[in-house]
Amino acid sequence: MMRRFIVIGLCGTLVLAGCGFGQSRLNPLNWFGSAQEVPVDAELEKVNPLIPTSNGLFASLARQDKEYLGSPVQSVTSLVIERVPGGAIVRATGLAATAGVYDVQLTAENEEKPVDGVLTYRLEGIEPARVVTIGTQAQRQITAARSLTNQQLAGVRSIRVESASNAQVSRRR
Repeated sequence: MMRRFIVIGLCGTLVLAGCGFGQSRLNPLNWFGSAQEVPVDAELEKVNPLIPTSNGLFASLARQDKEYLGSPVQSVTSLVIERVPGGAIVRATGLAATAGVYDVQLTAENEEKPVDGVLTYRLEGIEPARVVTIGTQAQRQITAARSLTNQQLAGVRSIRVESASNAQVSRRR
């Protein structure tokens, strides 16, 4: 039985190799013709076909720069800076005044440029339009993080995260 598979395999290999010498349609190397140079339209040179120029089906979903409507949360409870390859991750945890705060972020002060070696952020979130309950401490706890590169950390001695009532500072060792 094993000999039969070996013989069939060898015959198939010889048949396929034999197709390489001629212009057989069975040869996969002959399925496409040889490349030819063709002139390029001047209009195609200016337009990248991978970038859509028309409004398309999902044009309304395109990201548009919108003004962030968040406000500082009630307090910052912890600030952790974790070293990662190529930079650091700043993670701040805080307590909101009410439950349901969403779209939480660390908003940069001074366009993420350190002032006297201090990089400052505000922990902000958007409060719901209708406040249902103040909620427990666990329901009001929020966390936001931001990634920083080594270039952004150049010249930074400490990172400060502010809220409405307090601030947390982490200094470089």
